[in-house]
Amino acid sequence: MSWAPGRLRAALLLAAVRGPSAIIRCAARRGLSARLAPQEPGMEYQDAVRMLNTLQTNAGYLEQVKRQRGDPQAQLEAMELYLARSGLQVEDLDRLNIIHVTGTKGKGSTCAFTEHILRNYGLKTGFFSSPHLVQVRERIRINGQPISPELFSKHFWHLYHRLEETKDGSSVSMPAYFRFLTLMAFHIFLQEKVDLAVVEVGIGGAYDCTNIIRKPVVCGVSSLGIDHTSLLGDTMEKIAWQKGGIFKRGIPAFTVLQPEGPLAVLKDRAQQISCPLYLCPPLETLEEGGAPLALGLEGEHQRSNAALALQLANCWLQRHHQQTIQELKVSRPGNLWQLPLAPVFQPTSHMRHGLRDTEWPGRTQVLRRGPLTWYLDGAHTSSSVQACVRWFRQALQRQERLSDGPEVCVLLFNSTGDRDSAALLKLLQPCRFDYAVFCPNLTEVSSTGNADQQNFTVTLDQVLLRCFQHQQHWSCLDKEQNSPDIWSPSNPGLGGPASLLLASHPPRPCNTSSLVFSCISHALQWISQGRDPVFQPPSPSRNLLTHPMASSGANVLREAAAIHVLVTGSLHLVGGVLKLLDPSLSQ
Repeated sequence: MSWAPGRLRAALLLAAVRGPSAIIRCAARRGLSARLAPQEPGMEYQDAVRMLNTLQTNAGYLEQVKRQRGDPQAQLEAMELYLARSGLQVEDLDRLNIIHVTGTKGKGSTCAFTEHILRNYGLKTGFFSSPHLVQVRERIRINGQPISPELFSKHFWHLYHRLEETKDGSSVSMPAYFRFLTLMAFHIFLQEKVDLAVVEVGIGGAYDCTNIIRKPVVCGVSSLGIDHTSLLGDTMEKIAWQKGGIFKRGIPAFTVLQPEGPLAVLKDRAQQISCPLYLCPPLETLEEGGAPLALGLEGEHQRSNAALALQLANCWLQRHHQQTIQELKVSRPGNLWQLPLAPVFQPTSHMRHGLRDTEWPGRTQVLRRGPLTWYLDGAHTSSSVQACVRWFRQALQRQERLSDGPEVCVLLFNSTGDRDSAALLKLLQPCRFDYAVFCPNLTEVSSTGNADQQNFTVTLDQVLLRCFQHQQHWSCLDKEQNSPDIWSPSNPGLGGPASLLLASHPPRPCNTSSLVFSCISHALQWISQGRDPVFQPPSPSRNLLTHPMASSGANVLREAAAIHVLVTGSLHLVGGVLKLLDPSLSQ
């Protein structure tokens, strides 16, 4: 058997880091269920999350759906059966007054805007989203706040016991991870008596387990792009067909401007289902005659999400609270897409304040810490990375120089699943980073202390090999550029056997370098060099500078007047970084 250089390097270096996590994974796989069998109602939150983790994570769920996607009706019927076993009927969900939102990019931000607008009207809101960044309870929110650990534990064990008690030989006793959380969200929203629930689709739409919702108040489709191709299809038209699967007969739906092909598919889907579909006018149309709308989320692309959120909130208010907002008389351009345009209205003060005050961590988020500025965006598709690059470059241009000293730009990147990391990295090259750092989505090499961050669907070997592939893609892009201003690696070097820096590519003079670390904590330690006044490494290491490249780069970082760090490529990576940079999120 011949070994690729990256695989050989990973195999040689894993001995320094694989032992603890391998033992942990083995224990989790073989003994977790017995050890965590609930004995009393006051089980700790982390124990509930560990048990949840045994129900399959997203990667396993994807594989399951891919095998069964030929019969989407069977998928929805299985989810309805789980719902019935949990003590609810599909009709019960009608009481939640749901806003159902899908899309490739910006559906989470759209949901966040929508929820905050309606909360500003004094309504009690529920919000179900995915994935979580730091703690799984972030996925289920009441009035914008993640449910408490106590509430999570209470409802988890109640639902877990109920499903155990109702199992029979003809069905799987427990739903998969995402299905379980979806069921749990429905139960919590009903018991908490929310006025409305904003529900973000997990993946796709037609086959998604949230699609057992029969009678939402309104549906929304944010910007479409290429993602999850092995499940949804490899063209935007195929993906649009999947997203349009959430449309319901007689229920209004709104979408933002899409490319012609996908928009035509959405229109056809709506017509087949007898769903009235409307095209959102751009945000500037709603600003005519009034002050510009301030958004709590940065980036030009958030204006599209805000425009969709305003229409969803306005429609919900009109249908449910009989609130009438006077439409503005403005000139409308010719509608080339043969879709009726959504109303143009003057946003109310509640709407304006809702947009302005919206917070949605990990999306175009900026943390300023002494000489370090962290730019966090979970972009993971080509179009969302393009938007991220525009936002990052504009943010750098607006940043005020506090001194005449040198400034350093660092990329911290990871990408997972079937995404084309080479394409994503190519889009990031115009940012002209001084250092590119790659690491897995692991806050620590061993994640025993934090069940929220555990992932048993991949091994340490696999995630490290993926990082080496990112580094190799970066090197190939350098060679293609063939420019003295673009990065150019030479022969890779290795640290010692106990090195926590797994590999580096040394640069030619005046160019940049790339490095691979075994976990997020080690990457942040090297990038920050102790200069972030908040970041306290869980396990400080002195072995990060064993390679000359890491050592020389550390000197540059220590002497820089300002360090700008873009963290992107994966929401899970951003979540791990936030966990370490903002300890309050773990409390």
